[in-house]
Amino acid sequence: MKVMMTLSYDGSKFRGFQLQRDGTKTVANKLERVFKRLKIDSAFNASGRTDSFVHALNQVIDINLPPYWSDLDKLKTTLNRHLHPEIHIKQIKVVDHDFHARFSAKKREYRYIIKEGEYSVFEAPYVLFYDKRLDIELLKEAIKVFEGEHDFRNFMKSGSDVLSSVRRVYKTLAYRYNDSLILSFIANGYLRSQIRMMVAYLLMINEGKKSIDDLKDELSLKHSSNIKPIEPNGLYLARIWY
Repeated sequence: MKVMMTLSYDGSKFRGFQLQRDGTKTVANKLERVFKRLKIDSAFNASGRTDSFVHALNQVIDINLPPYWSDLDKLKTTLNRHLHPEIHIKQIKVVDHDFHARFSAKKREYRYIIKEGEYSVFEAPYVLFYDKRLDIELLKEAIKVFEGEHDFRNFMKSGSDVLSSVRRVYKTLAYRYNDSLILSFIANGYLRSQIRMMVAYLLMINEGKKSIDDLKDELSLKHSSNIKPIEPNGLYLARIWY
């Protein structure tokens, strides 16, 4: 029986999602260890591999279960007993045999949280504290430039092994929520560190170091800047559409 599991995790506790055989603490390593403890030996696929310290609200994996794990409610309870407090299984449901967490996905949403106000050591792993004025109207205008199909090679970490750097961004949003700024991106896929580099560029525009025209030049490949990715702690994999 093949199932999809929707899970959340605290990325500050892990060095990314991807399986590592050198003992590094990753989300996939912990999942694999718990699965094997429950006699589930199948390999699993994820919708994507989040970077070190990046969080997930709704990551999705697929896995084949042995026959004796037919009670999915019991499996969910048992898994969470072993995975808490860092990982939480939100839902388990049966899917078709040809379902693939990564390749069946149509759209993915990431959100980045920027907080104004006094720094808090308790919130620091989960938001970016920003000590400059945020020009929300400017950011609303700038983030829209990312929409559409573009070659994002200037917003890709060097050394990435991909066949194409073209991606389609369906929708972007910049909005306030309480005392935070939320930057939202919905796309068909992302390159390595792409969101963190896009957010970094938006903040350079906010500070007057770059302009919206500069951003357009980056996306049309008329210019290439050395963009340093923003810190990962404010980034969340929010939602996946199938």
